[in-house]
Amino acid sequence: VLEGLTLESKIMKEKVAFSIYLPPGYENGTREYPVVYLLHGYTDEEIAWVQYGRMDELVDKAIEKGDLPPMIIVMPDGGVTWYVNDYKGKKPWQDMFIKEMVPYIESNYRARDKKENRAVAGLSMGGYGALHIGMRNHELFCSVGAISSGSWRDQSLMNFDQKQYDKTYGFLFGEDLKGNDRITDTWKSFSPFHLIRDIPLEKLKTVKYYLTCGDDDFLAADNSQLHIDMLDVGLPHEYRVKDGNHNW
Repeated sequence: VLEGLTLESKIMKEKVAFSIYLPPGYENGTREYPVVYLLHGYTDEEIAWVQYGRMDELVDKAIEKGDLPPMIIVMPDGGVTWYVNDYKGKKPWQDMFIKEMVPYIESNYRARDKKENRAVAGLSMGGYGALHIGMRNHELFCSVGAISSGSWRDQSLMNFDQKQYDKTYGFLFGEDLKGNDRITDTWKSFSPFHLIRDIPLEKLKTVKYYLTCGDDDFLAADNSQLHIDMLDVGLPHEYRVKDGNHNW
């Protein structure tokens, strides 16, 4: 795992931090590898998956046992952007990711550069990010993993108290908004609940989706509703409810 790396982003006009996991044998070979972009949760940072999730240990063991193929795993710092392009265009994180970070990784590491070799996954805020990145960029990614996804229904967003909404979402989707006014065009353009109906189904079907959430998680109801809505539109996916809360 290489930590403390940065990408000089012209789109974000700042340095974007990231960490990267390179599989056993990478340094001594010439082989190219598939890539998983692994997104962290709200208020975490690019090293969270290693520091708290022990991702490197788990992947090492899975590769050794043959349960996973060797792969590169990229963990970018998403701050509290929810991995979207904000409505003012000041922090277009997703544009940076698609137009700068993915090409940078594929130019500087031995990463395979075809759709079938790219996946995006994440937890909480990162699960939401993985879903909308995979759906909006279905031509680039073959699969999405959303763990305890922070994907709110419209009604849930409308019900947030004003202080919580303004702190967490106002600067991204529209400030000082109440009720139905919060369901802005920017919100809709990143909401998986809207994307599954706004993007042609045949294009969405080119991506594989895996969703999971704990039964005691405060996001359980919204994750279950997304599962139901995906069934309603006929979008194939796997959904698993497990025993657990919103923690590592």
